[in-house]
Amino acid sequence: MPGRDPLFSPPRRRTGRGAALTLVFASVVVAGAVTGSFNESAAVASRAAARQAPVDDSTGSAAATREREVARAAARAMADGTSPMEAAERAVSRSGDRWGAVYSQDEYEEFQEALDGEYTGVGLSAGRGSDGRIEVTRVRPGSPAAAAGIRAGDRLRSVDGEKADDRPVTEVVALLRGDAEDGDGADAGAGTRVSVGLQRGTRAWTTTLRRARLSTEDVTTRRVAGRTTVIRVTAFTKDSGDLVRAAVEEAPEGDGIVLDLRGNSGGLVTEAVSAASAFLDGGLVATYDVEGEQRALHAARGGDTDRPVVVLVDGGTMSAAELLTGALQDRGRAIVVGTRTFGKGSVQMPSRLPDGSVAELTVGHYRTPSGRGVDGHGITPDLETDGDAALTRAEHVLSGLGSS
Repeated sequence: MPGRDPLFSPPRRRTGRGAALTLVFASVVVAGAVTGSFNESAAVASRAAARQAPVDDSTGSAAATREREVARAAARAMADGTSPMEAAERAVSRSGDRWGAVYSQDEYEEFQEALDGEYTGVGLSAGRGSDGRIEVTRVRPGSPAAAAGIRAGDRLRSVDGEKADDRPVTEVVALLRGDAEDGDGADAGAGTRVSVGLQRGTRAWTTTLRRARLSTEDVTTRRVAGRTTVIRVTAFTKDSGDLVRAAVEEAPEGDGIVLDLRGNSGGLVTEAVSAASAFLDGGLVATYDVEGEQRALHAARGGDTDRPVVVLVDGGTMSAAELLTGALQDRGRAIVVGTRTFGKGSVQMPSRLPDGSVAELTVGHYRTPSGRGVDGHGITPDLETDGDAALTRAEHVLSGLGSS
């Protein structure tokens, strides 16, 4: 089957009714805690936030044993005329691999598309306003929502006739995206319709939108006072590393960089290494083992090694984002500000089952350049600061480092 970077996997699959929505809820909560609103692209690109704490059970022999047991269970089920996927799920559950999971072929393909930086939706973000009602917090330019004239601040009254205020914001976002309520059902695709009830002042109306394939906006850049460029990365999807490098190159001369990785649940490891290359002139980014075999990841040469850098992290900073943070911290290239990161440093590899479903099993762990293990520990910031004060603290640090 096609290869994929090993340090990031889809969220744990749950069986039974409500599975798809559960995946969405848990993932967007992390992103929403940082941005104050919840959006459709975060529901796809940040799905790894639904996982539990890892366990240290992935030695080479243990990993090989798990893989054989899962494969045998699936093969027996196929021979017996029962579901290989369900048999594999039971085997993974018995194995004690808390990061292990099994996905249908459609689920896995959807996740791969998400890593390519695409999702299906209408292009708006939602949040709960000061009055407790759900409102539109952002409309993506060029999206179906923008074409319909929806604006930030509009009250979101209903989605397909379902009242919005009575539901969690994450569930409203899932309805907009058309995520199936049954874990075995199919999500709504591009071109499908969704009816949205809105209110602006005294005007109330209902409009029908057609969902579309949209690209995620996983790297955004803004400049704040004090000669500081903030580069926010919400997930390491395709081309995000190049976008980080371009943002660093385009930052005004003399600006310090705040690399905001809060709520970033990981993504493609090659993209995280590419992002590290924006700040390093070659050298080690991380080491990892796969079934006992040691491997290394290195930055490309030619990065900007002069600008001061602060990395912002929190409990939602996971996996590939932790790999990047650890590399910049260990190499003395950045000051890390925020709260302890999640601690997801295990390596999963996919294998195809007889019915086309995919099992992802833990096969190893990665370490920072200094040899620190992240799994179950996370990364401790150099300066611990929580909440909204983190960015202000980062700006002060950059000022002290000579960026203004």
